[in-house]
Amino acid sequence: MDKLLLIIKREYLAKVRNKSFVIMTFLSPILMVGMIVLVAYLAKMNDSEQRVIGVFNESDYFSNEFNSTESTSYVNFKDITIEEAKDSTASLGYYGLLYIPKHDNLEKVTANSYFYSKATPNTSVLNKLEDVFHARLQKKKLQDLGVSTEDFATIGNHYEINIATFSGEQNLKGLTEMKAIIGGAFGYLIMMFIIIYGGFVMRSVIEEKTSRIIEVIISSVKPFQLMLGKIIGTSLAGVTQFAIWIISASLLLLAAVYFFDIDLGGMNSAESLPTDAVSTIESAEASGNMQLYVNELLKIPWLMLIAFFVVYFILGYLIYSSIYAAIGAAVDNETDTQQFILPIILPLMLAIYVGFFSVFSNPHGPIAVGFSLFPLTSPIVMLMRLPGGIGEGGVPLWQLLTSIALLIGTFIGIVWLAAKIYRIGILMYGKKPTYKELIKWLRY
Repeated sequence: MDKLLLIIKREYLAKVRNKSFVIMTFLSPILMVGMIVLVAYLAKMNDSEQRVIGVFNESDYFSNEFNSTESTSYVNFKDITIEEAKDSTASLGYYGLLYIPKHDNLEKVTANSYFYSKATPNTSVLNKLEDVFHARLQKKKLQDLGVSTEDFATIGNHYEINIATFSGEQNLKGLTEMKAIIGGAFGYLIMMFIIIYGGFVMRSVIEEKTSRIIEVIISSVKPFQLMLGKIIGTSLAGVTQFAIWIISASLLLLAAVYFFDIDLGGMNSAESLPTDAVSTIESAEASGNMQLYVNELLKIPWLMLIAFFVVYFILGYLIYSSIYAAIGAAVDNETDTQQFILPIILPLMLAIYVGFFSVFSNPHGPIAVGFSLFPLTSPIVMLMRLPGGIGEGGVPLWQLLTSIALLIGTFIGIVWLAAKIYRIGILMYGKKPTYKELIKWLRY
Protein backbone atom coordinates (compact mmCIF):
# COMPACT_ATOMS: atom_id res chain seq x y z
CA MET A 1 0.00 0.00 0.00
CA ASP A 2 2.89 2.39 0.81
CA LYS A 3 4.37 1.84 -2.65
CA LEU A 4 1.01 2.46 -4.26
CA LEU A 5 0.62 5.75 -2.38
CA LEU A 6 4.14 6.80 -3.43
CA ILE A 7 3.32 6.09 -7.09
CA ILE A 8 0.05 8.03 -6.83
CA LYS A 9 1.88 10.97 -5.24
CA ARG A 10 4.63 10.86 -7.84
CA GLU A 11 2.17 10.77 -10.76
CA TYR A 12 0.05 13.55 -9.28
CA LEU A 13 2.97 15.89 -8.59
CA ALA A 14 4.57 15.14 -11.94
CA LYS A 15 1.38 16.19 -13.70
CA VAL A 16 0.49 19.30 -11.69
CA ARG A 17 4.08 20.62 -11.82
CA ASN A 18 4.31 20.23 -15.56
CA LYS A 19 4.54 23.63 -17.28
CA SER A 20 2.02 22.79 -20.00
CA PHE A 21 -0.42 21.50 -17.35
CA VAL A 22 -0.14 24.74 -15.35
CA ILE A 23 -0.48 26.91 -18.45
CA MET A 24 -3.53 25.06 -19.76
CA THR A 25 -5.12 24.98 -16.30
CA PHE A 26 -5.26 28.76 -16.16
CA LEU A 27 -5.39 29.55 -19.87
CA SER A 28 -8.24 27.18 -20.84
CA PRO A 29 -10.95 28.93 -18.74
CA ILE A 30 -9.96 32.25 -20.28
CA LEU A 31 -10.17 30.77 -23.78
CA MET A 32 -13.49 29.03 -23.06
CA VAL A 33 -15.13 32.12 -21.57
CA GLY A 34 -13.66 34.26 -24.34
CA MET A 35 -15.18 31.95 -26.94
CA ILE A 36 -18.60 32.04 -25.22
CA VAL A 37 -18.49 35.84 -25.00
CA LEU A 38 -17.40 36.08 -28.65
CA VAL A 39 -20.21 33.77 -29.82
CA ALA A 40 -22.76 35.74 -27.76
CA TYR A 41 -21.45 39.03 -29.17
CA LEU A 42 -21.49 37.74 -32.77
CA ALA A 43 -25.02 36.35 -32.27
CA LYS A 44 -26.10 39.78 -30.99
CA MET A 45 -24.45 41.50 -33.95
CA ASN A 46 -26.04 39.03 -36.37
CA ASP A 47 -29.51 39.59 -34.92
CA SER A 48 -29.11 43.37 -35.08
CA GLU A 49 -29.11 43.29 -38.89
CA GLN A 50 -32.49 44.29 -40.32
CA ARG A 51 -33.57 42.78 -43.62
CA VAL A 52 -35.32 45.15 -46.03
CA ILE A 53 -37.79 43.54 -48.40
CA GLY A 54 -39.44 45.36 -51.27
CA VAL A 55 -43.13 44.64 -51.89
CA PHE A 56 -44.63 45.19 -55.35
CA ASN A 57 -48.34 44.47 -54.93
CA GLU A 58 -50.51 44.85 -58.06
CA SER A 59 -53.46 42.92 -56.59
CA ASP A 60 -56.40 43.99 -54.47
CA TYR A 61 -55.24 41.72 -51.64
CA PHE A 62 -52.53 41.85 -48.94
CA SER A 63 -52.71 45.62 -48.51
CA ASN A 64 -52.08 45.54 -44.73
CA GLU A 65 -50.57 42.09 -44.10
CA PHE A 66 -46.85 42.91 -44.41
CA ASN A 67 -45.92 45.02 -41.40
CA SER A 68 -42.35 45.90 -40.45
CA THR A 69 -40.76 44.29 -37.38
CA GLU A 70 -37.41 44.64 -35.58
CA SER A 71 -35.79 42.10 -37.91
CA THR A 72 -37.66 42.76 -41.17
CA SER A 73 -38.70 45.99 -42.84
CA TYR A 74 -41.05 46.18 -45.84
CA VAL A 75 -40.89 48.92 -48.51
CA ASN A 76 -43.80 49.25 -50.95
CA PHE A 77 -43.29 50.01 -54.65
CA LYS A 78 -46.07 51.66 -56.66
CA ASP A 79 -46.66 53.00 -60.17
CA ILE A 80 -43.69 51.20 -61.71
CA THR A 81 -43.16 48.00 -63.69
CA ILE A 82 -41.94 44.71 -62.28
CA GLU A 83 -38.57 45.11 -64.03
CA GLU A 84 -38.12 48.57 -62.54
CA ALA A 85 -39.00 47.13 -59.11
CA LYS A 86 -36.36 44.41 -59.53
CA ASP A 87 -33.72 46.95 -60.59
CA SER A 88 -34.58 49.23 -57.67
CA THR A 89 -34.40 46.37 -55.19
CA ALA A 90 -30.98 45.28 -56.49
CA SER A 91 -29.52 48.80 -56.70
CA LEU A 92 -30.71 49.75 -53.19
CA GLY A 93 -29.24 46.55 -51.72
CA TYR A 94 -32.54 45.23 -50.39
CA TYR A 95 -32.75 41.60 -49.28
CA GLY A 96 -35.36 40.71 -51.91
CA LEU A 97 -38.53 41.67 -53.74
CA LEU A 98 -41.98 40.17 -53.12
CA TYR A 99 -44.07 40.38 -56.28
CA ILE A 100 -47.86 39.91 -55.98
CA PRO A 101 -49.52 40.08 -59.42
CA LYS A 102 -53.04 41.23 -60.28
CA HIS A 103 -55.66 38.50 -60.90
CA ASP A 104 -59.40 38.15 -60.52
CA ASN A 105 -59.25 35.84 -57.48
CA LEU A 106 -57.05 35.13 -54.48
CA GLU A 107 -56.03 31.61 -55.54
CA LYS A 108 -54.52 32.86 -58.82
CA VAL A 109 -52.79 35.73 -57.02
CA THR A 110 -51.04 33.47 -54.55
CA ALA A 111 -50.23 30.84 -57.19
CA ASN A 112 -48.39 33.41 -59.33
CA SER A 113 -46.63 35.36 -56.59
CA TYR A 114 -42.81 35.30 -56.53
CA PHE A 115 -40.00 36.29 -54.20
CA TYR A 116 -36.95 37.56 -56.09
CA SER A 117 -33.53 37.71 -54.47
CA LYS A 118 -29.87 37.76 -55.45
CA ALA A 119 -29.05 34.54 -53.58
CA THR A 120 -31.06 31.70 -52.05
CA PRO A 121 -33.23 33.35 -49.38
CA ASN A 122 -33.23 32.38 -45.72
CA THR A 123 -35.78 29.69 -44.84
CA SER A 124 -37.14 31.67 -41.90
CA VAL A 125 -37.83 34.65 -44.17
CA LEU A 126 -39.72 32.45 -46.63
CA ASN A 127 -41.68 30.81 -43.82
CA LYS A 128 -42.89 34.19 -42.57
CA LEU A 129 -44.03 35.22 -46.05
CA GLU A 130 -45.68 31.87 -46.68
CA ASP A 131 -47.52 32.09 -43.36
CA VAL A 132 -49.13 35.36 -44.49
CA PHE A 133 -50.33 33.80 -47.75
CA HIS A 134 -51.49 30.64 -45.98
CA ALA A 135 -53.50 32.56 -43.38
CA ARG A 136 -55.20 34.68 -46.04
CA LEU A 137 -56.07 31.61 -48.17
CA GLN A 138 -57.40 29.76 -45.14
CA LYS A 139 -59.53 32.73 -44.12
CA LYS A 140 -60.92 33.13 -47.65
CA LYS A 141 -61.87 29.44 -47.96
CA LEU A 142 -63.58 29.43 -44.58
CA GLN A 143 -65.49 32.60 -45.40
CA ASP A 144 -66.66 30.97 -48.64
CA LEU A 145 -68.03 28.16 -46.46
CA GLY A 146 -69.95 30.65 -44.34
CA VAL A 147 -67.55 31.08 -41.42
CA SER A 148 -67.69 34.61 -39.97
CA THR A 149 -64.64 36.74 -39.17
CA GLU A 150 -65.28 36.29 -35.43
CA ASP A 151 -65.42 32.51 -35.80
CA PHE A 152 -62.27 32.50 -37.90
CA ALA A 153 -60.36 34.28 -35.11
CA THR A 154 -61.01 31.33 -32.80
CA ILE A 155 -60.21 28.61 -35.35
CA GLY A 156 -56.49 29.33 -35.38
CA ASN A 157 -56.09 28.87 -31.62
CA HIS A 158 -53.69 26.01 -30.95
CA TYR A 159 -55.13 23.24 -28.79
CA GLU A 160 -53.11 21.58 -26.05
CA ILE A 161 -54.50 18.77 -23.97
CA ASN A 162 -54.19 19.13 -20.21
CA ILE A 163 -51.76 16.66 -18.66
CA ALA A 164 -51.35 15.70 -15.02
CA THR A 165 -50.02 12.93 -12.79
CA PHE A 166 -52.31 10.36 -11.17
CA SER A 167 -51.96 12.29 -7.91
CA GLY A 168 -53.48 15.37 -9.58
CA GLU A 169 -50.32 17.49 -10.02
CA GLN A 170 -50.09 19.43 -13.28
CA ASN A 171 -47.64 17.96 -15.78
CA LEU A 172 -45.75 19.88 -18.44
CA LYS A 173 -45.06 19.14 -22.09
CA GLY A 174 -41.38 18.70 -23.06
CA LEU A 175 -40.15 18.37 -19.47
CA THR A 176 -38.72 14.89 -20.13
CA GLU A 177 -36.64 16.21 -23.03
CA MET A 178 -35.37 19.14 -20.95
CA LYS A 179 -34.30 16.82 -18.14
CA ALA A 180 -32.58 14.52 -20.65
CA ILE A 181 -30.61 17.48 -22.02
CA ILE A 182 -29.47 18.42 -18.50
CA GLY A 183 -28.41 14.84 -17.77
CA GLY A 184 -26.82 14.61 -21.20
CA ALA A 185 -24.66 17.64 -20.41
CA PHE A 186 -23.29 15.83 -17.35
CA GLY A 187 -22.75 12.70 -19.44
CA TYR A 188 -20.94 14.71 -22.12
CA LEU A 189 -18.56 16.09 -19.48
CA ILE A 190 -17.74 12.53 -18.42
CA MET A 191 -17.06 11.52 -22.02
CA MET A 192 -14.74 14.47 -22.62
CA PHE A 193 -12.90 13.85 -19.34
CA ILE A 194 -12.39 10.17 -20.19
CA ILE A 195 -11.03 10.96 -23.66
CA ILE A 196 -8.71 13.75 -22.49
CA TYR A 197 -7.32 12.27 -19.27
CA GLY A 198 -7.41 8.67 -20.44
CA GLY A 199 -5.05 9.81 -23.18
CA PHE A 200 -2.82 11.35 -20.49
CA VAL A 201 -2.51 7.94 -18.79
CA MET A 202 -1.68 6.24 -22.09
CA ARG A 203 0.96 8.81 -23.08
CA SER A 204 2.52 8.69 -19.62
CA VAL A 205 2.97 4.92 -19.89
CA ILE A 206 4.40 5.21 -23.42
CA GLU A 207 6.91 7.90 -22.34
CA GLU A 208 8.22 5.85 -19.43
CA LYS A 209 8.36 2.73 -21.54
CA THR A 210 10.29 4.32 -24.42
CA SER A 211 12.71 6.13 -22.05
CA ARG A 212 13.43 2.76 -20.32
CA ILE A 213 12.73 4.34 -16.92
CA ILE A 214 10.10 1.68 -16.46
CA GLU A 215 12.80 -1.00 -16.25
CA VAL A 216 14.16 0.61 -13.09
CA ILE A 217 10.72 1.24 -11.55
CA ILE A 218 9.44 -2.26 -12.27
CA SER A 219 12.25 -3.77 -10.18
CA SER A 220 10.83 -2.11 -7.07
CA VAL A 221 7.07 -2.39 -7.53
CA LYS A 222 4.63 -4.80 -9.08
CA PRO A 223 3.22 -3.94 -12.53
CA PHE A 224 -0.31 -3.89 -11.11
CA GLN A 225 0.66 -1.35 -8.43
CA LEU A 226 2.39 0.80 -11.03
CA MET A 227 -0.60 0.75 -13.38
CA LEU A 228 -3.12 1.48 -10.64
CA GLY A 229 -0.94 4.27 -9.22
CA LYS A 230 -0.71 5.91 -12.64
CA ILE A 231 -4.47 5.72 -13.14
CA ILE A 232 -5.35 7.17 -9.73
CA GLY A 233 -2.57 9.80 -9.72
CA THR A 234 -3.46 11.06 -13.19
CA SER A 235 -7.17 11.07 -12.39
CA LEU A 236 -6.56 13.15 -9.24
CA ALA A 237 -4.54 15.63 -11.29
CA GLY A 238 -7.35 15.73 -13.83
CA VAL A 239 -9.97 16.30 -11.14
CA THR A 240 -7.86 19.16 -9.75
CA GLN A 241 -7.59 20.77 -13.17
CA PHE A 242 -11.27 20.17 -13.89
CA ALA A 243 -12.33 21.77 -10.59
CA ILE A 244 -10.14 24.82 -11.27
CA TRP A 245 -11.66 25.10 -14.75
CA ILE A 246 -15.25 25.00 -13.46
CA ILE A 247 -14.67 27.54 -10.66
CA SER A 248 -12.54 29.99 -12.63
CA ALA A 249 -14.69 29.74 -15.79
CA SER A 250 -17.85 30.41 -13.76
CA LEU A 251 -16.32 33.47 -12.11
CA LEU A 252 -14.95 34.78 -15.42
CA LEU A 253 -18.30 34.25 -17.13
CA LEU A 254 -20.17 36.11 -14.39
CA ALA A 255 -17.64 38.94 -14.62
CA ALA A 256 -17.99 39.09 -18.41
CA VAL A 257 -21.78 39.19 -18.23
CA TYR A 258 -21.70 41.90 -15.55
CA PHE A 259 -19.01 44.21 -16.98
CA PHE A 260 -19.62 43.78 -20.73
CA ASP A 261 -23.41 43.39 -20.59
CA ILE A 262 -23.29 40.20 -22.65
CA ASP A 263 -26.67 38.61 -23.34
CA LEU A 264 -26.04 34.86 -23.30
CA GLY A 265 -29.67 34.30 -24.24
CA GLY A 266 -28.80 35.58 -27.70
CA MET A 267 -26.87 32.36 -28.30
CA ASN A 268 -30.08 30.35 -28.11
CA SER A 269 -32.33 32.15 -30.57
CA ALA A 270 -35.51 30.37 -31.58
CA GLU A 271 -34.27 29.92 -35.14
CA SER A 272 -31.27 27.87 -33.93
CA LEU A 273 -33.31 25.49 -31.78
CA PRO A 274 -34.91 22.22 -32.89
CA THR A 275 -38.52 22.44 -34.06
CA ASP A 276 -39.87 20.56 -31.04
CA ALA A 277 -38.00 22.83 -28.65
CA VAL A 278 -39.27 25.96 -30.40
CA SER A 279 -42.90 24.77 -30.31
CA THR A 280 -42.58 23.87 -26.64
CA ILE A 281 -41.16 27.29 -25.75
CA GLU A 282 -43.75 29.14 -27.83
CA SER A 283 -46.63 27.18 -26.35
CA ALA A 284 -45.26 27.73 -22.85
CA GLU A 285 -45.04 31.48 -23.40
CA ALA A 286 -48.51 31.58 -24.97
CA SER A 287 -50.17 29.72 -22.14
CA GLY A 288 -48.20 31.46 -19.39
CA ASN A 289 -46.57 28.22 -18.21
CA MET A 290 -42.97 29.44 -18.41
CA GLN A 291 -42.82 29.94 -14.65
CA LEU A 292 -44.11 26.38 -14.19
CA TYR A 293 -41.19 25.09 -16.27
CA VAL A 294 -38.76 27.10 -14.14
CA ASN A 295 -40.34 25.69 -10.98
CA GLU A 296 -40.07 22.12 -12.33
CA LEU A 297 -36.40 22.62 -13.21
CA LEU A 298 -35.78 23.89 -9.68
CA LYS A 299 -37.42 20.71 -8.37
CA ILE A 300 -34.75 18.56 -10.06
CA PRO A 301 -32.69 16.88 -7.29
CA TRP A 302 -29.51 18.74 -8.17
CA LEU A 303 -27.52 17.57 -5.14
CA MET A 304 -28.41 13.95 -5.88
CA LEU A 305 -27.57 14.46 -9.55
CA ILE A 306 -24.17 15.98 -8.75
CA ALA A 307 -23.42 13.24 -6.21
CA PHE A 308 -24.12 10.48 -8.73
CA PHE A 309 -22.25 12.44 -11.38
CA VAL A 310 -19.17 12.09 -9.17
CA VAL A 311 -19.84 8.37 -8.62
CA TYR A 312 -20.32 7.58 -12.32
CA PHE A 313 -17.50 9.89 -13.27
CA ILE A 314 -15.01 8.08 -11.01
CA LEU A 315 -16.13 4.57 -11.94
CA GLY A 316 -16.37 5.31 -15.65
CA TYR A 317 -12.98 6.98 -15.72
CA LEU A 318 -11.31 4.14 -13.81
CA ILE A 319 -12.67 1.58 -16.30
CA TYR A 320 -11.58 3.43 -19.41
CA SER A 321 -8.25 4.66 -18.03
CA SER A 322 -7.35 1.03 -17.24
CA ILE A 323 -7.89 0.22 -20.90
CA TYR A 324 -5.83 3.26 -21.94
CA ALA A 325 -3.00 2.17 -19.61
CA ALA A 326 -3.03 -1.34 -21.10
CA ILE A 327 -2.84 0.09 -24.63
CA GLY A 328 0.04 2.39 -23.62
CA ALA A 329 1.96 -0.60 -22.24
CA ALA A 330 1.35 -2.66 -25.38
CA VAL A 331 2.74 -0.16 -27.93
CA ASP A 332 6.07 1.59 -28.46
CA ASN A 333 4.77 4.91 -29.80
CA GLU A 334 1.55 6.91 -29.99
CA THR A 335 1.09 6.17 -33.69
CA ASP A 336 0.54 2.48 -32.95
CA THR A 337 -2.36 3.31 -30.62
CA GLN A 338 -4.67 4.39 -33.44
CA GLN A 339 -5.92 0.87 -34.15
CA PHE A 340 -7.00 0.49 -30.50
CA ILE A 341 -8.52 3.94 -29.87
CA LEU A 342 -11.71 3.58 -31.94
CA PRO A 343 -13.06 0.55 -29.99
CA ILE A 344 -12.62 2.61 -26.80
CA ILE A 345 -14.32 5.77 -28.06
CA LEU A 346 -17.13 3.93 -29.88
CA PRO A 347 -19.13 2.96 -26.73
CA LEU A 348 -18.87 6.56 -25.48
CA MET A 349 -20.18 7.99 -28.76
CA LEU A 350 -22.87 5.32 -28.87
CA ALA A 351 -23.93 6.28 -25.35
CA ILE A 352 -24.29 9.95 -26.30
CA TYR A 353 -26.29 9.48 -29.50
CA VAL A 354 -28.36 6.40 -28.67
CA GLY A 355 -28.87 7.72 -25.15
CA PHE A 356 -30.34 10.99 -26.39
CA PHE A 357 -32.69 9.31 -28.87
CA SER A 358 -33.89 6.63 -26.45
CA VAL A 359 -34.19 8.81 -23.33
CA PHE A 360 -35.96 11.57 -25.28
CA SER A 361 -38.63 9.22 -26.59
CA ASN A 362 -38.98 6.89 -23.59
CA PRO A 363 -36.60 7.10 -20.59
CA HIS A 364 -38.04 3.85 -19.22
CA GLY A 365 -37.95 1.93 -22.50
CA PRO A 366 -35.83 -1.20 -23.00
CA ILE A 367 -33.10 0.58 -24.98
CA ALA A 368 -32.71 3.38 -22.43
CA VAL A 369 -32.71 0.91 -19.53
CA GLY A 370 -30.31 -1.48 -21.28
CA PHE A 371 -27.78 1.22 -22.12
CA SER A 372 -28.04 2.66 -18.59
CA LEU A 373 -27.13 -0.77 -17.17
CA PHE A 374 -24.39 -1.71 -19.66
CA PRO A 375 -21.14 -0.70 -17.88
CA LEU A 376 -19.40 0.92 -20.87
CA THR A 377 -22.37 3.24 -21.57
CA SER A 378 -24.11 3.55 -18.18
CA PRO A 379 -22.01 6.52 -16.88
CA ILE A 380 -23.55 8.64 -19.64
CA VAL A 381 -27.02 7.19 -20.25
CA MET A 382 -27.91 6.77 -16.57
CA LEU A 383 -27.12 10.44 -15.96
CA MET A 384 -29.58 11.34 -18.72
CA ARG A 385 -32.31 9.48 -16.80
CA LEU A 386 -31.43 10.64 -13.27
CA PRO A 387 -32.84 14.22 -13.54
CA GLY A 388 -36.25 12.53 -13.32
CA GLY A 389 -35.35 11.40 -9.79
CA ILE A 390 -35.14 7.98 -8.16
CA GLY A 391 -38.19 5.87 -7.46
CA GLU A 392 -41.71 6.51 -8.76
CA GLY A 393 -41.64 8.39 -12.03
CA GLY A 394 -37.84 8.25 -12.17
CA VAL A 395 -35.13 5.61 -12.22
CA PRO A 396 -36.09 2.53 -10.16
CA LEU A 397 -33.73 2.04 -7.24
CA TRP A 398 -32.84 -1.50 -8.31
CA GLN A 399 -31.69 -0.26 -11.72
CA LEU A 400 -29.47 2.40 -10.14
CA LEU A 401 -27.88 -0.06 -7.69
CA THR A 402 -27.48 -2.71 -10.40
CA SER A 403 -25.80 -0.18 -12.68
CA ILE A 404 -23.28 0.83 -9.98
CA ALA A 405 -22.64 -2.81 -9.01
CA LEU A 406 -21.99 -3.72 -12.66
CA LEU A 407 -19.61 -0.77 -12.99
CA ILE A 408 -17.64 -1.86 -9.92
CA GLY A 409 -17.51 -5.47 -11.12
CA THR A 410 -16.48 -4.38 -14.62
CA PHE A 411 -13.75 -2.16 -13.20
CA ILE A 412 -12.31 -5.06 -11.19
CA GLY A 413 -12.47 -7.35 -14.22
CA ILE A 414 -10.95 -4.84 -16.66
CA VAL A 415 -8.18 -3.88 -14.19
CA TRP A 416 -7.34 -7.59 -13.86
CA LEU A 417 -7.23 -8.04 -17.65
CA ALA A 418 -5.39 -4.76 -18.20
CA ALA A 419 -2.81 -5.75 -15.57
CA LYS A 420 -2.04 -8.96 -17.50
CA ILE A 421 -1.45 -6.95 -20.69
CA TYR A 422 0.47 -4.31 -18.76
CA ARG A 423 2.70 -6.91 -17.05
CA ILE A 424 3.96 -8.29 -20.36
CA GLY A 425 3.65 -5.29 -22.67
CA ILE A 426 5.50 -2.83 -20.43
CA LEU A 427 8.80 -4.64 -21.10
CA MET A 428 8.06 -5.56 -24.72
CA TYR A 429 9.98 -3.50 -27.29
CA GLY A 430 10.28 -3.40 -31.06
CA LYS A 431 7.14 -5.37 -31.83
CA LYS A 432 3.89 -3.89 -33.09
CA PRO A 433 1.06 -5.57 -31.15
CA THR A 434 -2.06 -7.00 -32.74
CA TYR A 435 -5.37 -8.06 -31.24
CA LYS A 436 -4.26 -11.69 -31.61
CA GLU A 437 -1.08 -10.92 -29.69
CA LEU A 438 -3.03 -9.20 -26.89
CA ILE A 439 -5.27 -12.26 -26.51
CA LYS A 440 -2.14 -14.41 -26.09
CA TRP A 441 -0.89 -12.10 -23.35
CA LEU A 442 -4.19 -12.46 -21.51
CA ARG A 443 -3.65 -16.21 -21.36
CA TYR A 444 -0.21 -15.98 -19.70
